[in-house]
Amino acid sequence: MTIDWTSFSPASALIGGGLIGLASAMYLLLSGRIAGITGILAAPLQALWQRRSLAPQRVRLLFLLGLVLAPWAWGLVAPLPQATLGARGAVLVAAGLLVGVGTRLANGCTSGHGVCGLARLSVRSLVNVLVFMAAGFATVFVVRHVLAG
Repeated sequence: MTIDWTSFSPASALIGGGLIGLASAMYLLLSGRIAGITGILAAPLQALWQRRSLAPQRVRLLFLLGLVLAPWAWGLVAPLPQATLGARGAVLVAAGLLVGVGTRLANGCTSGHGVCGLARLSVRSLVNVLVFMAAGFATVFVVRHVLAG
């Protein structure tokens, strides 16, 4: 992935971060739940798997619908950024599975721990974020400097 630094605007990053924070705070205030995507996605999937009603999952399903519709809404205002992938399908599937296992082991994902957990001053979330970051740094180092050899 490359970043077009000549077109980068800190304003868009600041606005996006502010909107994520606002959405997380509103979700917590209105539903009493933390806006971690792992939990939001897991509960409706578990209800489907156990053949239970999805009615109690209405708020979570609306949150997920918002995630799906957000790129469409953005496309009404401005062109979507060009996405390029530098990995093959098998690598992407393996990466997705590893991320899924990691989120289950950590009791949440980066959004839940990084945005919501740190805002609540959760020590568990701080430890998880430090581990996420260290694993990311180590992975980039190995891929770029050890395997690229």
